[in-house]
Order: sequence, then structure tokens, then C-alpha cells
Amino acid sequence: MSQGDPYKNAEKELDQLLRMDGGVDTRRRSVPKNLAEELAARVAGKPSPLNLRSPANEAAARLNGPKGGRPNGMPGMPGEAGTNIEVGNEFLGGFAVPELSLADEAASAESMIRALTQKSGYSYRSLTEFDLADEEKMKRLCSFIPAQTAREKRIFPVDEDRERHPPVLVVAIYDPLNVTMADDLRLMLPEHEIEIVVAAEDEIVDAIDRFYGAGDESIENVIETLGEEDAGREEGKLLKGSEVEISVEQLANEPPVIKLVNLLLIQAIQDNASDLHVEPFGTSIRIRYRVDGVLREIPSPPKKLQLGLLSRLKVMAGLNISDSRMPQDGRIRLSMMGREIDLRVACTPTVHGESIVMRILDKSNMMIGVSQLGMQNEVLNTFLKICRRPNGIVLVTGPTGCGKTTTLYSVLTEIFDPGAKFITTEDPVEYELPGIVQVNVNPKVGLTFAACLRSILRQDPDVILVGEVRDVETAQIAVQAALTGHLVLSTLHTNSAASTVTRLIDMGIEPFLLSSTLQVVAGQRLVRTICQRCKAPYIPSDEELEDFGVTREDISEVTFSHGRGCDECNMTGYRGRIGIYEVMPVSENIRELILSQSTSDDMHAMAVHEGMMTMRQDGWLKVCYGVTTFDEINRQTHPETEESIMHERDSVRRSLAQIAQTSKDRAAEDDGIDNGPQLNLSPPTLDE
Repeated sequence: MSQGDPYKNAEKELDQLLRMDGGVDTRRRSVPKNLAEELAARVAGKPSPLNLRSPANEAAARLNGPKGGRPNGMPGMPGEAGTNIEVGNEFLGGFAVPELSLADEAASAESMIRALTQKSGYSYRSLTEFDLADEEKMKRLCSFIPAQTAREKRIFPVDEDRERHPPVLVVAIYDPLNVTMADDLRLMLPEHEIEIVVAAEDEIVDAIDRFYGAGDESIENVIETLGEEDAGREEGKLLKGSEVEISVEQLANEPPVIKLVNLLLIQAIQDNASDLHVEPFGTSIRIRYRVDGVLREIPSPPKKLQLGLLSRLKVMAGLNISDSRMPQDGRIRLSMMGREIDLRVACTPTVHGESIVMRILDKSNMMIGVSQLGMQNEVLNTFLKICRRPNGIVLVTGPTGCGKTTTLYSVLTEIFDPGAKFITTEDPVEYELPGIVQVNVNPKVGLTFAACLRSILRQDPDVILVGEVRDVETAQIAVQAALTGHLVLSTLHTNSAASTVTRLIDMGIEPFLLSSTLQVVAGQRLVRTICQRCKAPYIPSDEELEDFGVTREDISEVTFSHGRGCDECNMTGYRGRIGIYEVMPVSENIRELILSQSTSDDMHAMAVHEGMMTMRQDGWLKVCYGVTTFDEINRQTHPETEESIMHERDSVRRSLAQIAQTSKDRAAEDDGIDNGPQLNLSPPTLDE
């Protein structure tokens, strides 16, 4: 095309109006004369003046067939010659499409598609009109059409009417002139009636990316391809006899590396992984996902991709890629498949390179109601009743990744009152709670939990959530806040509810302050739940029953379950997790034990004596209900032997005797104190 050609910029302009990949631009724009002529030629079935291609225009060009007539079998055709449309002052045969101005009047590709849709007998719909939020429903719909077919044909299932016979599957297409698509789908899905709707192509592509993810391209295929490319590159180097130096930035930005990292993240999010581990070794690099608390290894990429892979992740997390000698922390924020994902990245130098672990926080999974936590109803009611007290400290304890923050979020949402002020300080803020002031700590600038808590106390709060009690300073300020009339909720890393007390005393908190402020401690773990798709009855072994101290006569009316394994659960038999809890209210007896600095075993025994359900007992109930399995409870809790039970009973007897003796000593001390003359504060009688 020459420089003086008046159509020099037509290709660029038309590409903006009608995307070359097939998507229609929904923005309404004026169409210049040359583009109007291009569109008109295509609608008329004439050769393209600009020699450009666009699926939307090709659809319009196919409208009239080779001789300007209607396609065979097209419903609603007004006549063989078609309905004339006016473009400027000219008349062309074909469908009625929006008028294309040769000068000032506006036209758009979307309006033309809408008109073609109407004439084809279909309806033009936006995918936002359909309920795509139901994950189970969308998984079922996507199972009808393979990912490869959906991508190649650019079609997407949006709804299903199961009340009709046969059931009707609603499928969105982008080309209203594709008259064979419905017949093709009927052959593919003979048990369904097919209903076609037309939608914008970009909406269909976005829906395919969201629900089909990476499609048929697997990490295994990419790694295999990269291995072949790497071998070829090595062979080329040997033939040339020279080494090629590539900077770290270039490695991080190579398309194969970017593609591999994207697939790793997509796969991790699709599998609902909580962590992604990248671990270098001498001759290999290992990549693992933690799904439902258990690590799964995936095929390893070539060792030579290690530097590029690690550098790419560090670039995304905003870390210094030139520094590989010091630990670094960063964050990655993604919006993937319609979900807001936050990745906490921790990089640590090892013998064979840097090891990177990414904590995956899916904000859509953070907020659940307290009824979904897994607490027994009686335990939950007791816990919430204490959490509604005006002051004191409420602690949730357990190891990293056991759902402590999720529990606190659920409780905070449950007790929220618009008439009170709620403030949180977190590292980082994992989910934005409406109506609650939230603060991100930033240790790099000195904004620690302790510094933030001091500032919060000057904000006139009623309820304070502290993300974690990490040091004695934070613990002391939390105690002072509770003593001055605030309710403080926080988390702590301990193995049980009772050991929380000894942990705080070891940190430097005075026992008398702790006994005055601590209200309740909830210890928790997460256990995997049985996959509902492959759930089946199960007969436990004698060893499993012995671990829980029951006999077959005790469980004669109980039906146990397990998962046989299926594609839904990756053949593990488990899908999802639920909490097992032990909630220890701080009673008067336990306060006395805190003051006397008794052991955690004594406090645990006293709490059990007063009715606390242990985590193992809670897990046993969930096994009986068919929620989880014996193996999961044994994996997360310690067996309770006859010796340990007898030890707990002896501990309770000693503790009660100690408490009784202490009470007598105090009473004796009070009797020996001369308090001076006593004032008579009773009201005078009528006789006086």
C-alpha cells in the first residue's frame, strides 16, 4: 500500500472497530468512508477493497451466499434477494443492518451483529443476564462441552432447564450466521435439546478463560515442550562452540518462562491450593502444591529453567532479583477467573539456589458464616456468647494455615454492631469487611502490631482484632486494652487451648493480669472432608476402633464413610476441609490455676472435667457423621490412652484440692485482718 493511498490507515482503523481476533468492539464509533465501503462490500458479498479479514464481517459477507441470495435453511429471510440496506446513497442486497454513514452518521459492529441475530431468529443476550456464580452448576454445564471445542468454536454453555423433557441446554455463540452449530451440538449431546443465544465474542472468550482455565494445555505438555527446546538449544550451543550470556531480566521475561509461571498459578488456583512450593535441588527443581493440607508434587521443569522461573516469580512479587543471598518477602495480587487472589511470597536462599513459597489467599473463600466453621451447636453458642462480652481477650490458637483468621473473620462478622466501633490490624488485610476500619501493618516503616495497637487505642474503639500476638509488647498492650474496657480478638501459635496460658506467661505476662482479662481460648485444626462425589460406606478396622476406645457393639448403629477416589478429588477421596475445635472458657477454677501457674496439662484436665470437648472428641463426632475419616483425625490429634485419661482424672483431683486449700487460706487471712469500725449503711427504719 503506497504512502499516498487514501486507505493507508484503513487496516489500523478497521482493526480497532472490528478486532482482528474476532471480538467485536462494543464502543460505538463513527465509521469513515473507506471503512463504510469495506463493510458494505462485505455485506454485499463483494471482494474486499482493503483486503482485510474479520469474522464479524465474514459473517455478514456469508449472509447472501455466492449469488447474493439467502443461505439455505435460514429462518426469517424476507426474500431470496434479501432486504435492501442503504449505505450512503447506494442500495445493496442483504439483511437489514444498521445504516453506515459515509460521512457523519455513526454505526457499530455490535449493532450490525444484533440485527443479524434478530433476522436469524436468535436472541442477543449478555452473559451477565445468566447466573454464572453457581460453581457447581457451571462445572456441570462445562462438562457437556469439551474445552477444546469451546475454544475452537467459541461457544459457551450458560444455562440448563432440567425441568423440561428432554432438558434444554442454552449455549451462547458469537456468530449468528452459524446455522449448523445447533445441529452439531444436538449430535454431540443427544440427551439435550439445544437453545442458541448470541452474545458478544469477548464475553464468551472471558467466560471460557474463567471456567475452563488453561484449557487442554497442561503443565506436563509445556514442560515437555520446554525440555525439547532446551535440548535443541544445548545442541545448537555445542555446534557453535560458544556460550550465550543472558541477563536475569531477560530470563524472567522469556515467553516460555512466563507461560510456565502462568500455568502454575492457574493450576494452583483451580485446585484450591493453599501454598505453592518451588524448591531447588542439585540436579532438579521440585514444584509442589499444598491442597487440603497435603503437599502434591507435579512434574518438574528442566533444571536450566530454575533461574528464569525464580526470577519471574520475584519480578511479579516486586523483589530484588539481583539479591539472592538474603531472605525476601513480597506480594502478588491477581484477578484470575473472576476471583481476587492474593499471594504472599517468601524467598529463602538455600544450598542449591533460592526456595520460594507462595501462600495463596483466595478472598472468595475467606468469608464463611460461623455455622460453616464446623463447631458443634452447643460449643458455638458458648463461644459466641463469650465473644459478645464488652471486654476481655478472645484467642484462637493453632499452627500456621489452620484457619485461625477465617474463624476470627466469621466471629467478627457475626458480632458486628453498627453502634460500636470495630478496628482491625492485620498483616496483611486478607479480606475487606464492610463497616470495619482495617489497618495494614508495615514493619519496614516501624508500623508493627504493637505500634498499631497503641494508635488504635486512641481511636475510641469498642472491639479490636489483632492479627497475631507475636511478641511480649503486643501481648502487654492487648492486656491493657482489655483492662480498660475493650474486647480484643487475636490469634496465637500454640498446640492446644490450654497451652496458650503457659505460652503467654512465658512471654512475660503476669498471671494475675492474664487471669483478669482472658475470657476464652479456642484451639483448632483443619481436617479433610470426604469427597461427596465418590463417598461410599466404610467398615473400620479393629485398630482404628481401638485408637478411639470403642468396640463394634458401641458403633453397631453407626454408618462410617470414606472416599473411593475420583477425578473430582484427584483420586484422593477428599475434597475441602472443615475445622475441629476445643473451646476452653476461662472459669473460676481455671483462673485459680492460672494464678498458681499450674501446668497446661492441669488446665486441660480441668477444662475437660468442666465439660470441654477436645479436638479429638470433636473429630470423632465428625467421623460418625460421615464428614471425615479415622485417618484424618489421627493425623491431626493425639490418641487418648487409658493412662492419659487416668492422669487427667488425678490431675483434676489435685487441682480441686489445691483450689479448695487456697480458698481456705484466703478466708483465714481475711478473718485475721482488722478492718476498723464498720459503717452502718442500711436505711433507717420507721421506728428510728
